[in-house]
Amino acid sequence: MSVKSDRAKSSGIVRRAFPVQLEVRAKKDNGPTTIEGYASVTESPFEMWDWLGPYSEVVRAGAFAKTLSENPQVQLLLNHGGLAMAYTQAGTLRLSEDTTGLHMEADVNTKRSDVNDMLLALEEGSVDEMSFAFRVTRQQWSPDYDQRDILEVDLHRGDVSVVNFGANPATTVTPAMRGADFDRLDEADARALYERLQRRLEPAPVAVQHPLSLYQAQAEALAL
Repeated sequence: MSVKSDRAKSSGIVRRAFPVQLEVRAKKDNGPTTIEGYASVTESPFEMWDWLGPYSEVVRAGAFAKTLSENPQVQLLLNHGGLAMAYTQAGTLRLSEDTTGLHMEADVNTKRSDVNDMLLALEEGSVDEMSFAFRVTRQQWSPDYDQRDILEVDLHRGDVSVVNFGANPATTVTPAMRGADFDRLDEADARALYERLQRRLEPAPVAVQHPLSLYQAQAEALAL
């Protein structure tokens, strides 16, 4: 049976989304078009859900310091998929942490149709969220396991994404899960998902009818 302390055992890649305002700066003198904003906000609690219900989560200030000092490989994506639109290794994606959170600045190529579609959606306000994929390397839970403080993360080979809507907060994997996705889960996440599916698919208990009730039903049918 799952208990709240099981929350501390969860691991693997997770995604978190935040409403943002991304600034689009058009190219000047044949320079690149740049988008700028925050992929994460620190010291701002938000509600999460898992198989045990709601809990509060806070990304603490300084959570990105170590991973950024290690020059992580991070890409700018759309909805966590498709071709990279910017990349830290190429110098087109620049990440830093300030008093607000994880700041990103990306130079994008407007010759690409997918980039132009994203920029148009941003400019008209049709898209207003960003998400980032990361691993938690240091965390702290409250004694009742109802608040998780993320103290340190690893961004290496993760991404920052412009997203339509944030990933389902009820799980740490993509809501539309494929078999291949399940195979990539670590043991703790796979077990938690398995237990959740068991509870959901468990057949409803069949009421056992007392023999006396059968006699009563027959009597009523015969109007006795």
